[in-house]
Amino acid sequence: MILQRFSLVILMLCAFYLNAQTCCSGGIPLSNNIGMSVEEKGTLQLSLNYDHNNLNTLNNGTERLNDNSRLRITHSILLNASYAITNNLSVETLLTWVNQRRNISQFGNENLDKTSGTGDGLVLLKYNFKNTIGKHSNFELGLGTKIPLGSSTETNSQGITLNADLQPGSNAWDIVYFLSASKQPNFRPSMTISGRVIFRNTGTNDTYLNNSSYKFGNEIQAFIGVADQISLFKTIATPSISLKYRDADLDQIDGFDLDNTGGNWLFIIPDFSLNINSKLTFSTRIELPLYSNVDGTQLTPTYRLTSGFLFKLKPKPKLLNLK
Repeated sequence: MILQRFSLVILMLCAFYLNAQTCCSGGIPLSNNIGMSVEEKGTLQLSLNYDHNNLNTLNNGTERLNDNSRLRITHSILLNASYAITNNLSVETLLTWVNQRRNISQFGNENLDKTSGTGDGLVLLKYNFKNTIGKHSNFELGLGTKIPLGSSTETNSQGITLNADLQPGSNAWDIVYFLSASKQPNFRPSMTISGRVIFRNTGTNDTYLNNSSYKFGNEIQAFIGVADQISLFKTIATPSISLKYRDADLDQIDGFDLDNTGGNWLFIIPDFSLNINSKLTFSTRIELPLYSNVDGTQLTPTYRLTSGFLFKLKPKPKLLNLK
């Protein structure tokens, strides 16, 4: 009996060690969900989305391991708001609520860690240079910051502070750089070809685990896609497809690179939106990995599903005064 208990303790310690040494690309999808269009002066846009990120794929570099004992799921509620200050300048905000679960099943035992609460937010100021790359085109530049609104000191059921990747917040300010371009081709005005690049220069949490510092790796995301409008059920539908490339540097703890973090990924994203009426649009998209190359051994995305509604309120047109 003593030998059995000792063996069980050793196995649980091994499971904890593997858990601690394996990071992943979970967390709140902040950079993934910014970039609302710059509309005419006075236009208010509100967007409410649910994001489900499933990570059940274990990689060592580019190699997929035959191991499904680890499951990571992130549920996020995302509230976007954008207001057009002028016809070219707008401010966008993103607020989040997140629930994260990490389950490890090994040797007949299960280890479940979970957190939930308000996540970090984001504010982005954007300027649109219209028709600079041709007729019916937009070129936008933006600068923003990620605001550390969420908790970074959540604990597990034993009272142990969880790793940074499972915390709702980061306790760090980031700088966000945004660039996007879109154009409607002359041969099909209903089609839009677009691309955007988002770079996040991450800050440092200087109170990590009370006496350490933690910095998530800087990341860059690049999107390129094509969308077209079609008539469906007496309204307008917009199917689209895009590719996303994401590159993340290694995380750092106390200034030293942390193994099993960072990497680069390529995703394909089919998207479908439907105009319910002139003010309300429903959209849904799925994000599927085409290529993953991670540092060391990490959980990597299996799929991500995002669905929600966009409400757009434009200013009333001014009446002409004939006097």
